[in-house]
Amino acid sequence: MWQRERVHPTPVEADVALVGGGGAASLVLAALGRHDLTGLRVAVVDPVRRRGQDRTWAFWGAPGGDLDPLLSASWSRVDVVTRAGRRVLPLTPLRYAMLRSGPVYDRAAAAERRLSAVRIGAPAGALADDGHRVTVHDPEGRPLVRAGWVLDSRPRPPARPGRTSWVQHFRGWWLAADRPVFDPERAVLMDFRTPQPARGVSFGYVLPVDDRYALVEYTEFAPDVLTDAGYDAALRGYAGLLGLDLTGLRVREVENGVIPMTDAPFVTHPSPRVVRLGTAGGATRPSTGFTFSAMLRQAEQVARALAAGRPPVPAPAYPGRHRWMDAVALRALDRGHVDGVAFFERLFDRNPPERVLRFLDGATSPAEDLAVMRSSPLLPMTGAVLGDAVDRLRARLGRGPASAPVREDGPRTADQAGS
Repeated sequence: MWQRERVHPTPVEADVALVGGGGAASLVLAALGRHDLTGLRVAVVDPVRRRGQDRTWAFWGAPGGDLDPLLSASWSRVDVVTRAGRRVLPLTPLRYAMLRSGPVYDRAAAAERRLSAVRIGAPAGALADDGHRVTVHDPEGRPLVRAGWVLDSRPRPPARPGRTSWVQHFRGWWLAADRPVFDPERAVLMDFRTPQPARGVSFGYVLPVDDRYALVEYTEFAPDVLTDAGYDAALRGYAGLLGLDLTGLRVREVENGVIPMTDAPFVTHPSPRVVRLGTAGGATRPSTGFTFSAMLRQAEQVARALAAGRPPVPAPAYPGRHRWMDAVALRALDRGHVDGVAFFERLFDRNPPERVLRFLDGATSPAEDLAVMRSSPLLPMTGAVLGDAVDRLRARLGRGPASAPVREDGPRTADQAGS
């Protein structure tokens, strides 16, 4: 899964340096290779070369995209399940897709070779930006690279604590059977029959690759993570709800992750020639933890800008109105104004599936956003809006209440619905 690289003996001169080599950087490399930027001097600074299946991304989009040959599976409909019943959501013209990390890393490695990129097998430390070039140092202060632009995808905490700070945390089992057990035509997007935490919302989901192999996962949106024993107990309980006999199944892989859900601001462009990508670059949707589609957009925007001779600075991952709506939704969930299960059930019940998915992806119009807002519980959400406005005003006046603590977490191992 990991291959260590040797440290380059002298500082490398580059046009663009990618600091960090995970999902965000891999998507950028693949996009650079696709745009045939072979004259661009590229350096990658990361102590390990990522290989194999260390994470899974699931996301929605229109069929026929560049990633289609890499997909493990895709579905034209998904299920949302509550104790009241099962709702089947037709996704056309979209589809829900599963992408494992191995093919993405392989494509990034092929792009590195085409670009003749220099890989520096060392951790990055401080970045010194003089406005013309950026020097990437190692943790001991030795210069590794001097580049015109640095794209930094290392996990970073937000600029300041948020008014609400939760995490999406999860554990998934890749389950294998010797006989047909799963329905490969049926993915479960959210199954809310799981026992609900005292504060937050939990759900399970199922992504079948075929009738004998599937990812079964337990997820919580909540302020705190569970213990290992807690995750395993939750997964055993969810398997029971699905009617799965674990004695006849093998756990071939385990995926874990924690990702921030916060209205805290992330600094996406910290200096003139440093750009942050991934979660540190604002790609994570605060109200859901979805990240992957925004990372994909960032990668394409960076590549197109460089191909056109423009600064590789992507647009904000989500419109400002969506970030405000996320802050309100987080506040409503955190303060107990709304029940989490009822909130999501109502969202899917009162909107076309395509609108919900595009909203969660940050791709809806203002008119569609209003329709989504109208489907929310009016009085509780109005209270959350007023409370959010008061907190913002108090913060501007310097009299804000103590903000919620913010976690600094690494990238999650799997991305349930669009990270």
